[in-house]
Amino acid sequence: MTDFNDLLAPEAVRCGVHAASRKSLLQQLGALASEVYGLDAALVTDRLAAREKLGSTGFGNGIAIPHGKTDQVRRTVGLFVRLSRPIDFGAVDDLPVDLVFALISPVNAGALHLKALAKVSRCMRDQDFADKLRGAGSKDALFALLAGVETRDAA
Repeated sequence: MTDFNDLLAPEAVRCGVHAASRKSLLQQLGALASEVYGLDAALVTDRLAAREKLGSTGFGNGIAIPHGKTDQVRRTVGLFVRLSRPIDFGAVDDLPVDLVFALISPVNAGALHLKALAKVSRCMRDQDFADKLRGAGSKDALFALLAGVETRDAA
């Protein structure tokens, strides 16, 4: 069972997000991190963008896991967005991305950051799970799936 309660606040899940580009998406993720977790939006955007410069975090099948580190958090936190239209993300399979699970970790997180990345990656690679995320009718349904809560989607 998927359980991202330790990473995600319900308010950190969005669906139908419009982003024209990867840069625009990263800016929106920074703004969401500011809104939900009280982080500096520009700093989060900068950290996510700096990681993307090392290589795309789009790992295939329309999924990306942008991540970065900052001293503004004490534990790893997450953001999940489902885009209204897929965007080019420079993914390894050259497919556009529509599911994005961003992680922001403390600067000294080390192994804990890698564990969070592995946990998210494992779940997001599951085709059935990704299909459920794509089919969820609301942000509440998305959160329920991500939190491992059994729910009926009224879509």
